[in-house]
Amino acid sequence: MITKVNPYGNISLTNDYFSGLVAEAAKNCYGIAAMGQTSATRAVRSALKNGSIPEKGVTVEEQGGRLAIRLHIMVGYGLNIASITQSITHRVKDEVEHATGLKVARVDVFVDDIISG
Repeated sequence: MITKVNPYGNISLTNDYFSGLVAEAAKNCYGIAAMGQTSATRAVRSALKNGSIPEKGVTVEEQGGRLAIRLHIMVGYGLNIASITQSITHRVKDEVEHATGLKVARVDVFVDDIISG
């Protein structure tokens, strides 16, 4: 949970909120075949490290008042991965900053699989 303080009080944003926001922003980008982590091992590691399983392959952490977003995706075969990840990075950053008013330090996109068909 990430809390933002403003003159009227505190606003707490849950991990579920961020997962949905980031997932929706990324799904609208060209080349995304699916989202989420492919490996059960990764999910277990994340659960042990963070105390919860990341929803939709998205984790968001606050670092020095800014957000660090990690996003796991699967892309379609034959597409330019560099273009896809750059598009996702810019879109997710813009959407999160616009929706929450919080600054994004970085967006790390991990391509876990390539899906053909």
